[in-house]
Amino acid sequence: MSVGTVSNVLNRPDIVRAATVERVRAAIAELGFVRNDAARQLRAGRSTTIGLLVLDVRNPFFTDVARGAEDEADSHGLSVVMANSDESPEREAAHLDYFETQRVLGMLISPIKDPGDRLERLRAAGTPVVLVDRTAGTRNLSSVAVDDVEGGRMAAQHVLDLGRRRLAFVGGPPDLEQMQDRLAGVESAVGAVPEASVEAIATKALTFEDGRLAAKALLGRPPAQRPDAILAGNDLVAIGALQVLMGEGRLRIPEDVAIVGYDDIDFASAAVVPLSSVRQPRELIGQTAVRILREEAEDPGLGPRHVVFEPELVVRASTTGRAD
Repeated sequence: MSVGTVSNVLNRPDIVRAATVERVRAAIAELGFVRNDAARQLRAGRSTTIGLLVLDVRNPFFTDVARGAEDEADSHGLSVVMANSDESPEREAAHLDYFETQRVLGMLISPIKDPGDRLERLRAAGTPVVLVDRTAGTRNLSSVAVDDVEGGRMAAQHVLDLGRRRLAFVGGPPDLEQMQDRLAGVESAVGAVPEASVEAIATKALTFEDGRLAAKALLGRPPAQRPDAILAGNDLVAIGALQVLMGEGRLRIPEDVAIVGYDDIDFASAAVVPLSSVRQPRELIGQTAVRILREEAEDPGLGPRHVVFEPELVVRASTTGRAD
């Protein structure tokens, strides 16, 4: 049996007789043959792997983004390898090093701070880079994100319309662009209501435990100094805060404190008090980012593109007292 016949069975079985395909596959199974895709990609001069670098793999938001990215990649014969920076600049740099040495087709990244010159150099050298859940600003990079300023504004406007006046924005780290934008949106809504105020409470990260710690600190204050509405940086923070306020604080949600999360992950609607949240199109973000990356890989002359989705406020019992 010729090498050409085996190659056709592996790559173009539709042009080979069924009986021959069966014999070749039986021989492959008997020999335990595994195709060397790395060698194939080297010969072709093009990888079929996309690197995805996220801030925190524990956050279901990024899991859903990855699912959308994988769906889009798979439909074009590509694969996605996900790495976790864990909000560490050192880990972020190490993962970028790895993706670069592996000659990936391109990189999707949710950076910790300003992406810097390195990502622009990668793009200029022929490796497409798309920022995910982050706008590119003045950088010469494509990006896919949600209008977080509007998301923060609509969350604040919702609780203001319900009569809440002492608002707290709980989330961090404060140097994350997403947190800065969401807080800016909150402040814009509060600024239009003279008797309203907002306090920014920074957390180290955007985890369930960070929400718990912030809520415990609030419980240590006299009741009159506590907020009557909490706008969380994401749903994990919101659910952590909700658990402590209801459990240890014996507070009523939303009668004593209204809570709004961000992202609308699956856990939001399943919380002990269903959580109002600002919804992001998580899987669509991943799909769109891969589509842009793939198009840039096929046509390096394409300029950077910026897709900004509009957020949606999903109202539930944590602010209205009823499961709408």
